[in-house]
Amino acid sequence: METASQMLGAIGEELAFHELKNRGYKVLIRNYECALGEIDLIAKEKGSLVFIEVKTRRSDAMGSPGEAVTREKRRQIIRVAKYYLKRYGIPDIACRFDVVCILFPLNSEPVIEVLSDAFGEDGC
Repeated sequence: METASQMLGAIGEELAFHELKNRGYKVLIRNYECALGEIDLIAKEKGSLVFIEVKTRRSDAMGSPGEAVTREKRRQIIRVAKYYLKRYGIPDIACRFDVVCILFPLNSEPVIEVLSDAFGEDGC
């Protein structure tokens, strides 16, 4: 049985998927998992392969959704992205890391923000 947090996350990922499609991203994979971790979405956009983390919150009382993508989480995403590229033999291609922040307050429409190139290969 899913927790309320897991349900909110799933709703957020669905909203992010549609928002990115509307912005011209071609989503290739949803919820890519390997032994090193997971990446919410992998897409192509303007010639780049984009690894996307989605963070959904009901409020920003404990910080913004983007602030929840900690340095350690960024490092994990980078490790998984490198594994993905190597595992599937993807040659040199422009890559970037985006974060989709969704604030989903009660009794209000969600606010979706796409942070393109949110961090680099060094996790910063």
